[in-house]
Amino acid sequence: MDSDHPAPGPLSGVTVVTLEQAVSAPMCTRTLADFGARVIKIENPPVGDFARAYDDVVHGLGAHFVWVNRGKESVTLDLKHPDGPAVLDRLLATADAFVSNLAPGAAAALGLGAAELSTRHPHLVVLEIDGYGPGGPLSHKRAYDLLIQAESGVCAVTGHPDAPAKPGPPVADVCSGLYAALTIMAMLFARRGGASVPGPAAVSLFDTAAELMGYALTYSRYTGVDQTPLGMSSPAVAPYGAYPTADGHTVVLGTTNDREWRRLARDLLGRPDLADDDRYASNADRVHHRADLDTAIAKWTSQHTLSEIQSAADAAGIGNSRYNTPTDVIAHPHLTARDRWRSIDSPVGPVTALLPPPVIAGWTPPMGAIPALGEHTETVLAAAGFDTEEIADLRRRGVFGALGS
Repeated sequence: MDSDHPAPGPLSGVTVVTLEQAVSAPMCTRTLADFGARVIKIENPPVGDFARAYDDVVHGLGAHFVWVNRGKESVTLDLKHPDGPAVLDRLLATADAFVSNLAPGAAAALGLGAAELSTRHPHLVVLEIDGYGPGGPLSHKRAYDLLIQAESGVCAVTGHPDAPAKPGPPVADVCSGLYAALTIMAMLFARRGGASVPGPAAVSLFDTAAELMGYALTYSRYTGVDQTPLGMSSPAVAPYGAYPTADGHTVVLGTTNDREWRRLARDLLGRPDLADDDRYASNADRVHHRADLDTAIAKWTSQHTLSEIQSAADAAGIGNSRYNTPTDVIAHPHLTARDRWRSIDSPVGPVTALLPPPVIAGWTPPMGAIPALGEHTETVLAAAGFDTEEIADLRRRGVFGALGS
């Protein structure tokens, strides 16, 4: 099909209603929208998703909001208004899935607890994203990405000795959103196949971050040792790290097995003596002598340009990359050559976004527009069976927010 009539996505025909803020649930539902689902985003008037106002760097829009909210329809709905929950309930009757990531207890207080919704709408896949998961001593706590990364140990394995750090991307939020999207897809698949699927479902940021810590937790459990963070290196493998070049760049070189190490030493460094040295025979040996190897590699890289190093490393079959800043990545020739950037509509005009990672032959993700707050309120309600007079009456009574807001 041509670009004006794209092929329907894998989730075409699926409707998802979401009550979401910030990153985790919006990433979940944006992923579903990228696969062709219709996503109806319920926003509380007058400000909506608070990520809209984290900053205003995208021609007045927040960068977080632009990142994770394309392809959605925005409906303003005051759920504290006496008639607000009934309106949402009618929308849920027409939906296939409902996603939320409110503060602990907030959904239940609004009559939107997962168990209650599953009873009222047995057809509905219900998924809650929360901080810590139910049933534990921390279940009541608010949770943000940094807090979860600290609690789960992620910060302790990031940064440098005595200088822990938070990974730059909000990995707990993003990965929780992706796990949530995968869970919803699995449940929809099972239900459409006629299987009886237990529900509702939940994904917690803490459980996700603990899963991401799988290697570190396994290592510590069976050694009693907390590995030391090594900045741009890895406590598990050596040599593996960042090194200066003669022309002021930083090259990243890595090996994952003994054969690669010997190639790096012989073919790249020109040091067969290192390749044959028993002190560096196994990865465990090399980890123990990491400092010696890093010194030898840095001495060599500092005498060559980035281009020379990467060409030689490619020829030797050694993994390598250039250390880039976000500005460098925006202009990255690999993204440009593969046509990974797209222009998408927004309330302030076209903005630029990356295609999502999955590449499916013969199909392109829809990359829908970023919605203005409440932009689709009336059209969504009309599609759900509300007539013109009902919608006007709800607006007059402030169910969509105060008149004039």
